[in-house]
Amino acid sequence: MADKAPTVAMEAVLKRSCKLPDDTPMIKGYDFNQGVDLQAVLKSYLNTGFQASRLGLAIQEINRMIEKRLEPQEVEQDEADFIGGVEPKLGCTIFLGYTSNLISSGIRESIRYLVEHKMVDVVVTTAGGIEEDIIKCLANAYLGDFNLPGKELRQRGINRIGNILVPNDNYCKFEDWLMPILDQMVLEQNTEGVRWTPSKMIHRLGKEINNPESVYYWAYKNNIPVFSPALTDGSMGDMIYFHSYRNPGLVLDIVEDIRRLNSHSVFAKRTGMIILGGGVVKHHISNANLMRNGADFAVFVNTGHEFDGSDSGARPDEAVSWGKIKADATPVKVYADASLVFPLLVAETFARHADELSALKKKD
Repeated sequence: MADKAPTVAMEAVLKRSCKLPDDTPMIKGYDFNQGVDLQAVLKSYLNTGFQASRLGLAIQEINRMIEKRLEPQEVEQDEADFIGGVEPKLGCTIFLGYTSNLISSGIRESIRYLVEHKMVDVVVTTAGGIEEDIIKCLANAYLGDFNLPGKELRQRGINRIGNILVPNDNYCKFEDWLMPILDQMVLEQNTEGVRWTPSKMIHRLGKEINNPESVYYWAYKNNIPVFSPALTDGSMGDMIYFHSYRNPGLVLDIVEDIRRLNSHSVFAKRTGMIILGGGVVKHHISNANLMRNGADFAVFVNTGHEFDGSDSGARPDEAVSWGKIKADATPVKVYADASLVFPLLVAETFARHADELSALKKKD
């Protein structure tokens, strides 16, 4: 007589399942027997699982922002009467934030596309996110390797950003380009009473670079404000430091900028946040949205984790606790390198609504 399996083991292994709700999505990926259809592949991500499903949800969330952005809005006369001349004409004001390394990478071109076609309304980045764009108009960055030894690169005057190489001569060219502009800014400050802010300086740099490859050229052309509260934390700060000995006196007012940034949030009908990376850009946009009791839509893309209590790694629900995202919102965090997923996000959202968004731009 064969031995019977122990009852306790059978009960443990073959425990009966409860019935899942009828609307629970089933896991199913793309079948390449259908041929290669990249749009269909991306649509299949929603039911693929893991971070693919998060990316599918992020696509849905950004498309909701765009749908609300396209809704016609009536503007009350007194709503436009505040600092910066911001008029809440859109159904959803979209804030885009990104860290400097993404401008150093080829993600710069995806960001430029959004700014060029006026698909976002407010930009927040770091000092490197400004200067690396300008520098790329003056000289090239190159693909290297993560394992190249720092000591040898230093001896050769090559800077490494991950696996991207930036010759130090690029920063020398940047200094030659920037110093006369700083001289002119000091002159206008002293003779015309211009009160410079980081956003006004970035606007001026976009005008001066006059290059359609630049993100900030298009921000200047389309009058999209770019905020960088830590503008001195990078090569820009180095140049301002050296300039302060050559021609002292330049003043940058961050108070006017915080009022202007927060006003874009406070007076918006709805807001959406798309934030690539963490640190100051993530917090600066989120904190501006606290002023209106939270953003209506939010997508975070970064590789940070919350175990250390960092704001960079915090999940969207933590922002809900602070009032930075509305309690009834459906925010999404994608745990991924933005260089992998952001072009896919743009392809399935803004690029697919390009004609409608272009028509909206013409109305403005």
